[in-house]
Amino acid sequence: MRTFILLHTLFLLSCTKTQQSDTQKGKIQFNYLALGDSYTIGEGVSQAASFPYQLTVKHQANNKVTSVPKIIARTGWTTDELQTAISKENINKSFDLVTLLIGVNNQYRGYSPGQYRVEFTSLLQQAITFANGNKEKVYVLSIPDWGVTPFGKNSGRSITTIATEIDAFNAINKDVTLALGAIYIDITTSSRKAAEDRSLIANDGLHPSEKMYADWVKLITDSLQSQTR
Repeated sequence: MRTFILLHTLFLLSCTKTQQSDTQKGKIQFNYLALGDSYTIGEGVSQAASFPYQLTVKHQANNKVTSVPKIIARTGWTTDELQTAISKENINKSFDLVTLLIGVNNQYRGYSPGQYRVEFTSLLQQAITFANGNKEKVYVLSIPDWGVTPFGKNSGRSITTIATEIDAFNAINKDVTLALGAIYIDITTSSRKAAEDRSLIANDGLHPSEKMYADWVKLITDSLQSQTR
């Protein structure tokens, strides 16, 4: 595992130096922006194991020159906190892929679904702008169900209630995503497998493991490939 992380880090550091020569060899430049919360930064696992970095490696393997992903995310962020962080970044470039995964902390803190709809809509519109208006380059990932994790089971909250609330928030982000024409990826179903498979959970007992993130990456890459056929 340490060897993998070291090699992966060396690969990312060398991307910038090799982009020009690789592009001349016919490879395609690929820039990626990931927006979200703890699920995007990979809380509980190494940076290399997070889904944005795993996705970056996948693209490199598919003959694309992939720069280090631009990540705007932090553990605990809600939609409004992500909005504030994006505003501070002053992004003035476009990206070939933008992923958006946000909302679990809105549900956890008891924020209203109505507020979530308004703020999520604004975030998705921003994400589409970052993709230069190309909606097919914007991927929304549904909110995972943390209720099935050891943390969730010991939280004192009803697992059924958590699932119901997560489903309600996901109904909103799916509705908004389809209305705006972006791509929707259901990772909630995958996350619920953790109820029976502890290997899908990181050592902190709450966040996804590298294995679960790999499942998400496969769902994204399968969709990306279908878009190019």
